[in-house]
Amino acid sequence: MLTLHHLDHSRSQRVLWLLEELELPYEIKRYSRDRQTMLAPAELKKVHPLGKSPVITDDDLTLAESAAILEYLLERYGNGRLAPPTGSPEHLRFRYWMHYAEGSAMPPLLLKLVFDRVANGPMPFFVRPVAKAIASGANKAFIGPQLKLHLDYLESELGKYAWFAGDEFSAADIQMSFPLEAAQSRAGLDASRPRLSAFLQRIRERERGGPVMPGR
Repeated sequence: MLTLHHLDHSRSQRVLWLLEELELPYEIKRYSRDRQTMLAPAELKKVHPLGKSPVITDDDLTLAESAAILEYLLERYGNGRLAPPTGSPEHLRFRYWMHYAEGSAMPPLLLKLVFDRVANGPMPFFVRPVAKAIASGANKAFIGPQLKLHLDYLESELGKYAWFAGDEFSAADIQMSFPLEAAQSRAGLDASRPRLSAFLQRIRERERGGPVMPGR
């Protein structure tokens, strides 16, 4: 039986979404983060040594990493759905965005989260000015420019096609949803980038089962 080990507020939402899109039978085992540390519970290490999510088990297979899981599900159960044909230009774009999401988009977003917590977290009063100065410097010198670079690039790319891999919705859009949701939450993605904003609106409607109107 295919089982998703699902952690709240995590990338496992992508896997859950794809499972529903493919209408696959599956079980879900839910885990909750520690309310103080926001870390995954120790029980997840019984499933995978890193103790993180998403993780799936499928008979004797245990598999982690969002892109690897999505690709596995498509290859084994997809029957050609939600992925462009192998060898097509769209498939190359599909493969690129599947790995860009975590390899390129997420690192500056994670740095933004970490340095914001450094600046605003609890600490002795005499340390706070130094911490805020370090965080501000990192944001201005590196993190902010990197986020702008990536968001400008993504806005431009969605001017070429309705979806990331081409004119059809694919699992690459599911994979890209996580960094873009994070960017809207904490990295300045707003109405000044209308294509990205429209993309987020479309995928939210799709998740809810509502109408989807692809557009550039």
